[in-house]
Amino acid sequence: MPPLITREEAHRLGEIEDRAEIEALVERAWRARVERFGDATDMCSLVNAKSGGCAEDCGFCAQSRYAEADTPLHAMMEPEQVLEHARAAEAAGAHRFCMVTQGQGLSRRDFDKLLEGVRLVARETGLKRCASVGHLSPARARALKEAGVQRVHHNVETAASYYPEVSTTVRYEGRLRTIDALRDAGLETCVGGILNLGETRAQRVEMAFELAAIDPTSVPINLLNPRPGTKFGDRDVMDPWEAVKWIAIFRLILPDALFRLCGGRVENLGELQEIAVKAGLNGVMMGNFLTTLGSTPDEDRALFERHGLNVARQPDNGSNPRPDNRSGWLAGETPDVVGDHLAVATADPAEAIRALDVRLWDPATQLRFRRKANVPPRPDGAPNRGRGRPTREHGEAIPAGADDGHGGPQR
Repeated sequence: MPPLITREEAHRLGEIEDRAEIEALVERAWRARVERFGDATDMCSLVNAKSGGCAEDCGFCAQSRYAEADTPLHAMMEPEQVLEHARAAEAAGAHRFCMVTQGQGLSRRDFDKLLEGVRLVARETGLKRCASVGHLSPARARALKEAGVQRVHHNVETAASYYPEVSTTVRYEGRLRTIDALRDAGLETCVGGILNLGETRAQRVEMAFELAAIDPTSVPINLLNPRPGTKFGDRDVMDPWEAVKWIAIFRLILPDALFRLCGGRVENLGELQEIAVKAGLNGVMMGNFLTTLGSTPDEDRALFERHGLNVARQPDNGSNPRPDNRSGWLAGETPDVVGDHLAVATADPAEAIRALDVRLWDPATQLRFRRKANVPPRPDGAPNRGRGRPTREHGEAIPAGADDGHGGPQR
């Protein structure tokens, strides 16, 4: 479907700052969301299946070899470990599960492990399957499809005109080629980006219309969570009402896309996360993110339930990649999906709750951090910033100049 607003109107809406005008925009975006999706939701959970040591220079990422931050590191997970995390995501109420690896490509050995993990998740759970593995050749895209992946994530990150400020080692055109390869393989696409990287409001409109031209199935919206020791490590978080405004604008430009709020939502939105849902979201990335903390699944489900949205899965959840849990009404309570899940497994749900260890991906405990012995200059010549800034993962700031390697989080 074409955008519901023109570029000119999008530019005008991007400049509004009056709270009442933003609230009216939110109501307009909510109507567009309900008209197309009813009360259906699309809740995702991820696992960071391989982390750290990335050769690229993306300015927002602590995994980059060019970032003066400790490397969040672990080797490629074994297929059985991927399945363990998928089962935890299913028990927590997720509809889909995304297997994510660092960098722009995997070795043959690691790619084969990923494929086997996908097969296990497809066989042993009722989850929809997604992957995020960097650039993909047509052959690898087909291999993912054959293993059971239904949707692949590959962000453009920002507007084409601002992209050189974000990365110089990963070409924007290469991202588009990967998206084309996914479509040719019959896979759904999940394509979005990050707001507040230093782009202008006009460039946010540019990015939204570029996404409309790509026409992805799913659009993940991230809000920069500045990582100390990265190019964008000293940026302030977004004003929460500004963030809500842009979620609504993106919804009106991409009315048929599944919108999901991902990284940085807690830090940037705080108590306005529930209003952000009404600005047009279909779901969130439940729980934690790749290297940073999120919210609990209970909190995430409640954001949607309070708007009368249905967070329950359906029996065919794993076979149908599109959201299929709508009930046709926007009122009343939604089912206790965790309780229902446990009741299927045992006649004594209370006992099952005591026995079940729901261990979602947790970067605070499951990543180890390695200090970089040498950090090469960034290819664009920009400095890394934000040394000594606090993060939610570590609680306290690291004093500038402290003997912590390169100003990264101490562990």
